[in-house]
Parts: sequence; structure tokens; C-alpha cells
Amino acid sequence: MRALCDYAVKLTKAPSSVGLADADELRNHGWDDTAIHDAIQVISYFNYINRVAEGVGVEDEPDWAGRIT
Repeated sequence: MRALCDYAVKLTKAPSSVGLADADELRNHGWDDTAIHDAIQVISYFNYINRVAEGVGVEDEPDWAGRIT
């Protein structure tokens, strides 16, 4: 699971640096191409939605205000 988390961080913070070697690393940890594809879709969707929310100024839910995630 750590390899996937590392991949998610890299895809989020430096997407242009992600390449085949990163997918190979996930494969080395037992992830197949379908699972990698699904992970990319979920990671990318959350990045997209967060950017949309930031772009339009969506405020945190009151119950979440000040919480560190």
C-alpha cells in the first residue's frame, strides 16, 4: 500500500515526472494494470475536484474547520 501512496503523492505534486518506471514499481508490489488504471482515475479525480473547489472558493465544512488532514 505504501507504494501506491507514494505514487499518489508523485502524481499529485509532480505529474509530469510520472512515467513507466512508476507503473513498473507498482507492478513489483503486486498491482496489475487494471488496478493501476483504477488508482490513476481515483487519484486524478480527487485532484481535479479539489482544484475546482479551490478555484471557486468552496469553504470547508464547519465541522472540519481547523482539522489537519
